Order: sequence, then C-alpha cells, then structure tokens
Amino acid sequence: MNGNVLLDTTTVVAHLRGDAALTTRLQQANALYLPLTALGELYYGAYRSKNPTKGLAQIREFLKAVVILHPGETTADNYGQIKAALAQAGTPIPQNDIWIAALAKEYQLPLAARDDHFKLVKGLNLLDW
Repeated sequence: MNGNVLLDTTTVVAHLRGDAALTTRLQQANALYLPLTALGELYYGAYRSKNPTKGLAQIREFLKAVVILHPGETTADNYGQIKAALAQAGTPIPQNDIWIAALAKEYQLPLAARDDHFKLVKGLNLLDW
C-alpha cells in the first residue's frame, strides 16, 4: 500500500504488539495519520496496562512516525451526519469510532482498522489490515 493512511487504534495496537505483516504495511505507506481520538484511546490502554511505563514509551516512539489529526468544525459536521445515518439505520457504533470515521471522510484518507463496524459507515474507504 503506497499512499497516505489514517490509523485506527486497533491497527496501532496490533503493530505495538508485534504484528510483523502490519508493520511492513505501515512502513510502505507514504504518510501515517493518527486521529487525536485514537491517541487518547492508546493512552487509556497504556495507563490501564500492567506496565504503563512500557506502554507510554511505545506510544512516544510511535508518535515520531505519525501526524496527529485534530477534529474541527468540519469533523463535527461529518460526525453528526455519520451518527444520524447510523441511528436511522439502527446500527450504532462506538462514539470514538464515529469521530475517527469523520476525520477519515474529512481528509479523504483510507482508514486502516480491524473493527468490522466501520463497514457500516457509508462512503468510508476501509483498509482491512
């Protein structure tokens, strides 16, 4: 995969746990982007882990390779549209993942994720990594 990629938390966690095939894919991307929401989830996981020091060090190292994307007004508009469509279809997904999908749509980035519920978001370019 050559190009720019937005990363979901599940993808980053798999990389940090040593998934070699995934790490190769990450290395082949032109640019890696991480939603601020996903960064918060990573920090949460590290602080709840048995070894927070190790987890925090892994996050700090990983942050050297990514660009953090911050939500803004356009992201909020996309969030509202996505959440409304999911509610109307009766297929809710976790709130944080709606924010992540909203950023993917805003920046027109393919999203590397391992959660099947992202398939419920119409118009999302999903990479099953």
